[in-house]
Amino acid sequence: MFKKILAAGFAVLMIFAAGCNQNVVYDDLSDYESEAPVAENTPDLSVNPLTGVAELEDSTKANQRPVAIMVNNVDVAQSRQTGLSDADIIYETEVEGGITRLMAVYQDIADLDKIGTVRSARYPYVDLALGHNAVYVHCGQDPTYCAPHLKDIDHLSIDTNSKGAKRISNGLKSEHTLYALAGDLWENINENFDTSVSRVAPWVNFTDETLTLDGGAATSVSVPFPAATTNFTYDATSGLYTRLSGGTVLSDYYTGETTQVKNVFILLTSISNYPDGKHRKVALESGDGYYITNGTVQFIKWSKGNSTNGFKFTDTEGNEIKVSIGNSWVCIANKSTCNPTIQ
Repeated sequence: MFKKILAAGFAVLMIFAAGCNQNVVYDDLSDYESEAPVAENTPDLSVNPLTGVAELEDSTKANQRPVAIMVNNVDVAQSRQTGLSDADIIYETEVEGGITRLMAVYQDIADLDKIGTVRSARYPYVDLALGHNAVYVHCGQDPTYCAPHLKDIDHLSIDTNSKGAKRISNGLKSEHTLYALAGDLWENINENFDTSVSRVAPWVNFTDETLTLDGGAATSVSVPFPAATTNFTYDATSGLYTRLSGGTVLSDYYTGETTQVKNVFILLTSISNYPDGKHRKVALESGDGYYITNGTVQFIKWSKGNSTNGFKFTDTEGNEIKVSIGNSWVCIANKSTCNPTIQ
């Protein structure tokens, strides 16, 4: 009994001492449970199959069909372009009269703002969109050569009264004022098409390695299309290429951002006139080209074949090339007249 009383008295004494001295250290804390640190609520990001970057909110975004939007690229309208900085892939090739048009491809447009200005469909871009199993968005179409081809693809022709489209005054003629309102457009697309797929394969053989290509330096790139030259300059700090038209850096009409991409492809092919002598026919079967990233260049072979196929990029010996993770700009130019400058 005495031992029990003594033990109890000692416990009281220790409690009293602890109350007087907040620096008491216990020899053994194993009987005391400590609270686990609260983990930060970090999002579970999924890899974007068009860029190879873990940047999508969840796997449902990775397993949905992309959206491919036709964007006006005539000289007068370039300063009114918007949404290109958010594109995963941008395709550029001739349409008519030496001018080019752009097709911006997005894996996820739900949370974006405006994209545009939106212009009409052309035959080569339908094939390019089919290669991604994308929903193709445009404003009208070439009635002779493109319109019959549109039956092969899920597409939306949008205009003023369409959900997800609005003509916004920007100081230019009406034909240069149509913008896609991305969130509403995505709702419109979901109301009209099945947008989910079981699996979306990566666009190319992406790698997170810092690639140094064997073709030499590529800090300045010029692709001379008939009506204007598309230029890129390498920013070593960001590791990205800034897009210019002629010698002018173009900024997003609404955000002020310059359009920068990680990868530049120049694909050389046969481009000729259709029988009307106006619209341009772009061969998309195969050819030679250049892949450019990290201030360096590589000579490549490319192939696409059928309209529903995607691109395949190989080295001169037929081995699939590695491509830096990030967004891409793909120039498809006439091998007979286009002499790219890469230095």
